[in-house]
Amino acid sequence: MSAPVAGSFLARVFDAALPGGVNASSFPVFNPATGVKITQVADMGPAETEGAIAKAYEAQKLWAKETAKARAKLLMAWYDLILEHQEDLAQLLTLEMGKPLVEARGEIGFGATFIEWFAEEGKRLYGDIIPTNMPGRRLMVLKQPIGVVAAITPWNFPNAMITRKIAPALAAGCSCVLKPAEDTPLSAVALAILADDAGLPDGLINIITAQNAPAVAKVLTEHPDIRKLSFTGSTRVGKLLMKGCADSVKKVSLELGGNAPFIVFEDADIDAAVQGALLSKYRNAGQTCVSSNRFYIHENVFSAFAEKLTAAVDVMTVGDGMVDGTTVGPLINNAALTKVLGLVKGALDAGAKAVTGGGVHPHGENYFEPTILVDAKNDMEIAQAEIFGPVAVLYSFKTEEEVTLSANDTPYGLAAYCYTRDMARCWRMSEALEYGMVAINEGTVASEAAPFGGVKQSGIGREGSKYGLDDFTEIKCVSMAGIGG
Repeated sequence: MSAPVAGSFLARVFDAALPGGVNASSFPVFNPATGVKITQVADMGPAETEGAIAKAYEAQKLWAKETAKARAKLLMAWYDLILEHQEDLAQLLTLEMGKPLVEARGEIGFGATFIEWFAEEGKRLYGDIIPTNMPGRRLMVLKQPIGVVAAITPWNFPNAMITRKIAPALAAGCSCVLKPAEDTPLSAVALAILADDAGLPDGLINIITAQNAPAVAKVLTEHPDIRKLSFTGSTRVGKLLMKGCADSVKKVSLELGGNAPFIVFEDADIDAAVQGALLSKYRNAGQTCVSSNRFYIHENVFSAFAEKLTAAVDVMTVGDGMVDGTTVGPLINNAALTKVLGLVKGALDAGAKAVTGGGVHPHGENYFEPTILVDAKNDMEIAQAEIFGPVAVLYSFKTEEEVTLSANDTPYGLAAYCYTRDMARCWRMSEALEYGMVAINEGTVASEAAPFGGVKQSGIGREGSKYGLDDFTEIKCVSMAGIGG
């Protein structure tokens, strides 16, 4: 990538990402679509993390004293600036993450909705008056900010995963120390710049860009001034972070791995199901935690669904996300490509068949062909793992009871999808599927108004919605006696 125009917003981001200049300790950020280095960013460590926590601790004391209305006004100013810079932020996101530019624009808008939502919800953080159990006494419940929050965010949604954590924290009166993924640190830096431009006080949002994630995480999990940790990422890392928080008994929110089933019954609208499958599976090249992995299709409509899905997948355009018309971008790096290739090869070697795709795309490094597999078995590794690539695996089923057992046969429980026009079945499946989110007759579950999170080994807590604000508060009971009456 050529250097950004001096004085432009992107130039500001690049300068802020490496405040010490070219001689500072740094690491490169690459464009996964081309392999070309975008820029260098500061490589921070435990010392910088300690300093950021200290700043956040002092800033939070003052921020908590502001009225909810005053906090909301500044959050809305931040929201407005994000929308004003939507195109710059989208291009930056595509450069460092690879998703098609049209998807990146959508993510910026989606991410901004969390700031707008929580700016409004922060003014409705109500407590309670509890009926007393004895004369002359009153019981009150206050909701107070938990304090300094550590947030660790993933690379697949480098904008929206940040706003979904930081917006409720700030609305509740907390401050944040944010460690973005090392593959995609620039979106975090850009958001911090706009927060500063909006007038949010210094020290409320502190960005730690670092290659040595475990060293930074150790400080965040062990430091006594961090009162809560919010993490989105793999189940394996989430368990390690949870263990790290145990000694200081920190509150944790964990949004972890998934293995989403996509169920199509014989009475489903097949065309709608195919469109939902495309959205759920191939958006962001399948690199989302709520991507469908296992497609359970009723035997009576299996052929029709497979044919229509294959026809839709075969016309997808794979390429650089910055090029108009691209519908599937690259995987984030070569390690991701190697993982997906290994899962697909293992399934093919064990008897599965590729209806379309099945290997590395000729477009170049980090690109995988949009793929559909059939004749796979539930005991194959590809059925048990989170694929995180553009690979749909189709399984046939006969009965509702059979598919419910298969869908729930996983340690994960983030999202599930179900297509049927039988209203009674809609209710039965919504209740029987062991997932934190169930989408009926649609291929998406995300909204700023809806609680996002999983059960089992897919996480703890909820993000978004009114429930997401409570996760950043402490509930305090005040018992007041001597009132009389």
